Amino acid sequence: MIPSLLLSISEVPPSGWEEGTLLFALWRNLLYADRYMMLLRGLAITVQAALGALVLGILLGFLTALMKLSPLKVKITQKKNFYPLRSIASLYTTIVRGIPMVVQLMIMYFIVFVSIDNTLQIRTPQLLIAVIAFGINSGAYVSEIFRASILSVDHGQTEAGRSVGLSSVQTMRLIILPQAFKNALPTLCNEFILLFKETAIVGYIGMADLTKAGDIIRSRTYSAFIPLLTVAIVYLVIVIILTWIFGKLERRLRKGDSR
Repeated sequence: MIPSLLLSISEVPPSGWEEGTLLFALWRNLLYADRYMMLLRGLAITVQAALGALVLGILLGFLTALMKLSPLKVKITQKKNFYPLRSIASLYTTIVRGIPMVVQLMIMYFIVFVSIDNTLQIRTPQLLIAVIAFGINSGAYVSEIFRASILSVDHGQTEAGRSVGLSSVQTMRLIILPQAFKNALPTLCNEFILLFKETAIVGYIGMADLTKAGDIIRSRTYSAFIPLLTVAIVYLVIVIILTWIFGKLERRLRKGDSR
């Protein structure tokens, strides 16, 4: 019943939805030829890109934060030391944070992976390229989140861990990092929201994400109002839902701290 109804609506507007009305515009931009399915497929791509990039960004950010706090040093002169891991991590974050995300995405797609694909005679999926590009970018920002969270843990916690016989690595793993991650969680949630919205630029490399899907509909109907407004509403609704979920999570964490 429902599939046949949708099939009929996708071909002919319902009775009363006359041309020139808002209802007709909705039908023409969203229901005709099942164009709403383009938006749903685009939303799926957007979510996959954002989640994949978040996971990669957290891994890179955590590793980079540890590198920035690394005590490993090379003695240059009597009074001057060189910290190689800190320097590498700082160079990474400086470069990534200093270049616009859209430029990084295009460099990754049109230069880096074109060279890799030509060398290996393969075709790297666009989604994977987007995840890597956004993950590398997110990692630079997440590293600062983790670094600040680790430094925010009271130094007495480290001293307490060492006083009971734990090594520096054990103290970091068992005492400092759990508290640091808890402190970083609210900011990481905000980073995911920003990352989710940033993926709207993947259309630059030909991916039909949510934003690109809306633009394709606009190019076919020569009407920008309905498709672009629909895309904006979808983003807004998802961000509101995520904000509500993360807000509840943050309040739960605060309640746990007050016990």
